[in-house]
This record gives sequence, C-alpha cells and structure tokens, in this order.
Amino acid sequence: MRKTMRPVLVTGLSVASALAVVIATPALSSAAPAAPPALSAAAPLRISDGDLSSPEKKEIAMELVSSAENSSLDWKAQYSYIEDIGDGRGYTAGIIGFCSGTGDMLELVRAYTDAVPDNPLAKYLPALEKVNGSDSHDGLGSAFESAWKEAAGTAEFQAAQDSERDRVYFDPAVNQGKSDGLGVLGQFIYYDAIVMHGPGDSSDSFGGIRNSALQQAKPPSQGGDETTYLKAFLDARKVVMKQEEAHADTSRVDTEQLVFLNDGNLDLHTPLKWQVYGDPYEIN
Repeated sequence: MRKTMRPVLVTGLSVASALAVVIATPALSSAAPAAPPALSAAAPLRISDGDLSSPEKKEIAMELVSSAENSSLDWKAQYSYIEDIGDGRGYTAGIIGFCSGTGDMLELVRAYTDAVPDNPLAKYLPALEKVNGSDSHDGLGSAFESAWKEAAGTAEFQAAQDSERDRVYFDPAVNQGKSDGLGVLGQFIYYDAIVMHGPGDSSDSFGGIRNSALQQAKPPSQGGDETTYLKAFLDARKVVMKQEEAHADTSRVDTEQLVFLNDGNLDLHTPLKWQVYGDPYEIN
C-alpha cells in the first residue's frame, strides 16, 4: 500500500506543462572552451558529469522511490498495482502512482491506446475523462481494476508506464538537475520531489520548492556549494510536506536523502543503507 500521495496535478497535463520545469542546456560550441571562472573557497563550484539516467543509477532511483511509495525495492512488481487509498485523488496505480483524479492516469491510458488501440483499458477513456479532477469511480469500479491488472501483464502497457514516468517525471527532473550543476544524488532528490509533488510552479509543486530553495542558496551552476543548496532544497520540501497530513512523515528525506547527503555520497555510490517509515533497506 502506498504511503505517500501527490497533490493534484493540473487537469489534462500537457507535454509542454510537464516539461516546463526543464531549463534547456545550451548547445555546445565548436570553439575552444572558455577558461572556467575562479572558484571561491566559500562557495566551490561543482559541475557534475554524473547522470541519473545511466542504467545502473536509474535502477537505484527506481528502487529508492519504490521503498517510499510501495515499501518494497521491487518496483517492477507495481505495474499491476491499483487501489483507492482514500486521498481524494481516486485510483492510485502503477509504478509511479498514476491517479485517476490528477490527469496523469488519463494521459497514460491515452498514450497506451494510441500505441495499442485494442487494449483492455481503451473503453474506459470516456469515464477517465469524466472523473478527472475528482475522486469519483463512476464508470470504473472493479471492472476497471481488473482491466488495469490485465493490461499490466503485457509488455506494451509496462512500456507505456515507463514512457509516461520518464516524460512527465524522470526526464524533467534529471534535466533540471543537470542544468543546476547537480550530481546523481541531486538529480535523484529532484526526481523524488517531482514524483510526490508534481511538476509545475505552484508553491507546493516541484517548481515552487525549487524556487524557495533558490531564495536561500545558489546551485553549483550559479557558483554555489552543492551540499548547501541541496540542504536548502530539502528544507523547503519538508515545509511543503508537512502542510498535508499524508506527507507529514518526512523520513524519505530525513533517513534517506539526508543520510546520503551528509555522507558526501553525491553520486549515489553503493552500498546504500537507509530507512523509510522506520523500515530498513539496502542496495549493494
């Protein structure tokens, strides 16, 4: 059972809005690179070449998020997950907690149907459109739950879930992290935040949390210290988490991400040991 919930996303989330959190990386020039700026002892510049999207690091990211979202490292077992957890967002389902009331489940089923028109979920698109923005099950119910589980047994629906996870959450988080000069841990911290809080610029979204952090510290891309900036980001995130009862337990920050950060493990090297909600986990 999922222990966390995301605030409601903008109804009918578009690709443009999902990617609004990304700052494009400037194109490379063929000219000789300029000399790097002088570094300040008080604020060393660290532009990491680490990439959370590398296969090994991405697998670690999926397991870390699953430990908080599903109380399990087996994230691939969650394709078929579907449940109404009573959070006002309707059904929560799949590997990233797509919700029938927040737009991302609707976008997922649309994309899946575009790729596989004759699928078990296609006939529920009208109902998903009607319940979007609410916690209603009208036109869904147990038959929809069964159809979700049936679809989840196919490679095509699993690929659709992977694709929507990457398009809406993972890729924007990694790209923004790289633009801010963050290493693998920082990119993961962004990803975990966007999973829980959703993309956007409202005060309780990923963009809003980042804006709050930027008021307190500079990221490495602006000459700031990476650890100092990430602590400011996590502090800002905890403020938002505590505003909603479902997020009030901040252990995924306190006994997971801050543990790695305080250990100086900015590239998420294994072995990793952490706790979420008091449960211990380890990746070797």
